[in-house]
Amino acid sequence: MASAATPQREWARLGAHARLAAIESERLAILKAFPELGRPGMAPAVNGLIAPKRRFSMAARRRMSEGMRKFWARRKADAKIKTKAS
Repeated sequence: MASAATPQREWARLGAHARLAAIESERLAILKAFPELGRPGMAPAVNGLIAPKRRFSMAARRRMSEGMRKFWARRKADAKIKTKAS
């Protein structure tokens, strides 16, 4: 059931809308000063060096997958024990 908007909520919505507009204008000013920040796909540089992207080997993925299967199986078994005990 939808209730009618209270006057306080309406004022809060208007204030939030105004704040979002201010934030957007500030974002545009920052991007104008630092255009390299707006380029999609650029990794942030740390001390002037760009960190290489980490990639998992297939063996590492398999080990991780098997570990997660065991984790969830153990959790499921523990949940069954808890429901039986209740």
